[in-house]
Amino acid sequence: MSVLDDIIAGVRIDLDARRETVSLDDLERMAASMGDPLDPMPAFRSPGLSVIAEVKRSSPSKGHLAEIPEPAALAAEYEAGGASAISVLTEQRRFSGSLADLDAVRKRVGIPVLRKDFMVEPYQVWEARAHGADLILLIVAALTDRQLTSLARVATSLRMTCLVEVHTAEEIARAVDAGVVLLGVNNRNLKTLEVDPGMFARLVTYVPDGIVKVAESGLADAADAATAAAAGA
Repeated sequence: MSVLDDIIAGVRIDLDARRETVSLDDLERMAASMGDPLDPMPAFRSPGLSVIAEVKRSSPSKGHLAEIPEPAALAAEYEAGGASAISVLTEQRRFSGSLADLDAVRKRVGIPVLRKDFMVEPYQVWEARAHGADLILLIVAALTDRQLTSLARVATSLRMTCLVEVHTAEEIARAVDAGVVLLGVNNRNLKTLEVDPGMFARLVTYVPDGIVKVAESGLADAADAATAAAAGA
């Protein structure tokens, strides 16, 4: 079993537990009360480099990263620093995240918020919107074509934006077939957790014009960001 498979197995267990206490009908009512989601695409398409700043306590590859006792305060600092969107980890087993973090960040900032998790069922898309997310992450490596299309369709019905993540040329082709408008190339292989800093530059050539391209993972400083921007991020 790959690292990704193991993470998703845990995600499904936790999803089943939440579904026993909060029904889909409950989520639909919560989502309806949220109003319209914020659109991140104008900022992402504007001149210059946009940054999606992340609230992330830990990861499978590096373990503990930061305490982050007040995720909303960190998100507010990101917004003040010029971030175009805030990514909030909500996966609890490997990333120490929660929907409570998402709630706190959404209440504090006025820019789009991404729920970063391993989305495998429509319930999670409704859940994301019910807790104020404007974007969701869809990882092609974790989904069949049918799942990818189904989850994207639910997100579109809720007027949310999908950041579709890939790390191979074949996955790019699948994402394009699914109608992707915002595509993230992850320099980290989620099956092995190895980082290849040159992945984005190599794969971006396979991405059609008109699709906004996001460089993910392995960006340590401004020089790395500038390199990604020069390659088309």
